Amino acid sequence: MPPAKAIAHARRLRRAMTLPEVLLWRHLRMAPVKFRRQHPVGPYVLDFYCASAKTGIEVDGAAHDMGAHPARDAEREVWLRQRGIKVMRVPARAVLGALEVTVEGIVRVCGG
Repeated sequence: MPPAKAIAHARRLRRAMTLPEVLLWRHLRMAPVKFRRQHPVGPYVLDFYCASAKTGIEVDGAAHDMGAHPARDAEREVWLRQRGIKVMRVPARAVLGALEVTVEGIVRVCGG
């Protein structure tokens, strides 16, 4: 995806964030580590990205377990890892059920 299209796509995704993404963003933006939301990287857009830790955080809903999603997610992770970006997958139900614990875990992984 060309950079201009990736940026436009990321902007659209920012306006259409899921409930777990919105809740997580409200907490991550106050964390001691800086995060970006809906951050474009090459042909992909990461739900959240911590540049200092080179870590992408992906909030996975139930759809990520179905159909071609697991294979696409694995391919995406390989592509990101080849570029030095680690990926942390967080189930949406963890965000909804234990938000504070989830945020603490993400911040700890990212060095905060």
